[in-house]
Amino acid sequence: MTDLSQLAAPQLVVNSRMLYTSWIPADPAACRKFLPPALRPAPNGAIYMNQYVVDSAEQTVGFGAYSLTYIGLDLDSFAPDGATPARFFTHYFNSSPVVRAYVAERGVPASAGTTELELHAHTLTATTSVDGKPLIRTTVKVSKKIGVTVSGHLKYVTRVGDRLVGGNYPYIGELVDEFDVQSIEFLDAGHPVYALRPASPLQIIPAASFYSPRDSFVYPGGVEDMGPADG
Repeated sequence: MTDLSQLAAPQLVVNSRMLYTSWIPADPAACRKFLPPALRPAPNGAIYMNQYVVDSAEQTVGFGAYSLTYIGLDLDSFAPDGATPARFFTHYFNSSPVVRAYVAERGVPASAGTTELELHAHTLTATTSVDGKPLIRTTVKVSKKIGVTVSGHLKYVTRVGDRLVGGNYPYIGELVDEFDVQSIEFLDAGHPVYALRPASPLQIIPAASFYSPRDSFVYPGGVEDMGPADG
């Protein structure tokens, strides 16, 4: 196993295959219960989810290959651009014990899980599984042509002990020019993540939803103390 003491922050990941989606949840009140008292959800109550795969160790500085689905709530504060909502992790399903240990030290609620992205013609299916059982399945229609390259910072908030910590995560992503979410299915009503399921009919947040066959980012980025978690 990789020696975590040798993994200096931050860690660079290049050319991941990434499906990012955001939606209005079926039960906003249940979603809010995941937040520490000092945090408030975004006015629209949006949920975000990132399902991505890093196919080879050569794409990372020290993490190695891994797959990941993380999910949580948009907040009523913002990333450095002043427009993109900051986000709080509620669940983080990662295939790599190295990555799980690294992020757990930084307050991320990491647990074991795998993510597969399968592209057949123009249908992309992302399946998140825990203990070999499918938990979340997203189906989208995509083109294979890159429409735009975007860059910026996302801000993710975690809880470390009784403190809130905010990290800025720079990214560069090549986004396909055609993208249409067909379905987001939460497949296990008994799992806690089911509380974050989408409303019916599905209400996607287009500005926060995309597919990038080549997305690069630094994780974690610059970190700031945001005060007591309990307000």
